[in-house]
Parts: sequence; structure tokens; C-alpha cells
Amino acid sequence: MTPPQNRTPVQRDRQLSRSSLRDGVYDAVLEMLLSDEFTPGQSLGIDAVARMLGVSPSPVREALAELEHTGLITRAALRGYTVAQPLSREQMAELLAARAVLETAAVAGVFPVDAALVGLLRKAHTEHMAAGRQVLDSVTGDDGSRNLSTVRAYYDADQAFHLILLENCGNRYLLNMSKSLSPHLHRLRQQISSGDNDVEEATHEHGRILAAVERGDSAAAQEAMRDHLDAVRRRALTEAEVAAPSSSPPAKTPPAPKPRNRQRT
Repeated sequence: MTPPQNRTPVQRDRQLSRSSLRDGVYDAVLEMLLSDEFTPGQSLGIDAVARMLGVSPSPVREALAELEHTGLITRAALRGYTVAQPLSREQMAELLAARAVLETAAVAGVFPVDAALVGLLRKAHTEHMAAGRQVLDSVTGDDGSRNLSTVRAYYDADQAFHLILLENCGNRYLLNMSKSLSPHLHRLRQQISSGDNDVEEATHEHGRILAAVERGDSAAAQEAMRDHLDAVRRRALTEAEVAAPSSSPPAKTPPAPKPRNRQRT
């Protein structure tokens, strides 16, 4: 096949450079959001952020549009982008209940599993545990905070384990919906603010999921995922209550979703 005449190596390099620049801007703005360098309610002008980072407005515009999908920033007509408030206790409960529905379905979809998938999960679990040890070994600040890059690397490893299941469940819509919820980023934002971590609990719960997948036991893997995400939900809501105690009784949280038996017709 003859390559298109209007495509040259120089053009491809420029496209790669632009993509890398956008990703770099995305990471920089995300870290500023997580570290409270940008505060809730603050306006994020594209030109102002571009000057701050020393880049042109184009990659900033693209990065902010991508960050809008995470729910960490919002956009309003004629007002532009604004830093979103952290999720309330009720919003976090709803987010994690929705996540449980999607990811339990994803676990069911990966069966029957093959050796390649088991290998990917084992590797991801090993990397998750290693990143967790880095968090536990890191030096905390006087306020209990930890190094942002260390905690973020841990959450990236946590997300990688879940993504393997979502990417191999045979349903692209489960994957897309999960990405649109961005549960890991909201949990990361919460734990950066609180200084807490659930490394030991989460890595143990991932181990249960992995063990069930290794045995080829779909029912046990779904149960382990439900238990894991229910535990994440309880920990997140406890952190939210401690961070912002309410004078009124806490709202009832949605129960962990239970699978329904499908009847064959």
C-alpha cells in the first residue's frame, strides 16, 4: 500500500509531540487539583493555566476537556472551567454503588479465563502490592500527608488491576462507563485530603479476587469483588464523615448490589 503523500515523518513526530504535551499538561493540572494548589470553586482560565505551565493554550484546552469527564472540574457556558467541590458523602456512596454494579458484571464477563489473563492479573497484583509498600514506607508530613507521587502511583497500580478485568470482560460499554465515573481519582482526592490509606485492606481484597480467578471460580470471584467494593465504600464513607461531620444523621447508603439469577427461557 502506498502511504498517503501528505503524511511525512515530520508530521507524525509533531502529532506525537502534541499528544505527549497534552498528557503532560493533564498530569500537571491533575496534580495541582489533588494537592489543593487549585481550590474548589476556583476558576481555571485556559490562558492563565497556559501561562502558569509555560505552554500554548491548545494542550491546556484539550487537557481540561479530558479532566471535565472525571468530574474534578466542571464547565459552564460563558464561565469556562471551575474546580469542582469534593464529592459529598452521599455522592461518594452513589458513585461506589454504581462502580460495584459495573465491576461485578465485568468479573462475570471474564470467565472462562485463560492463562494469559491470569498472568496479567498476577503481574498487576504484584505491582499493586509493591506500590502499596512504597506508600506504607513513605515518610509522612507533620499533617499526616504523604508524597503525592507515591500515593498516585499506588492508585495507578490499583486501577490497573481493575482495568484488566474491565478490558477483558467482553463488554466495551462496561469499560467506558467505568472510565466516565473515575472512581479511583475521586478516592485518590479523598485520601490525599484525609492522609489516610487502606493499602493493607485493598491489597488483601485484590488477592482474594485473584485467587478466585486462578481457580476458575466465577461465583467466588464475583463475591470477592462485591466484598472488596463494599469494603471500599464503607472506608470511603467513614473518611468522608470524619473529614466533614454532619450535624444531621448520616444518609442511608445504598446496599451493596446483589446479583440476580437469570432464568433461561
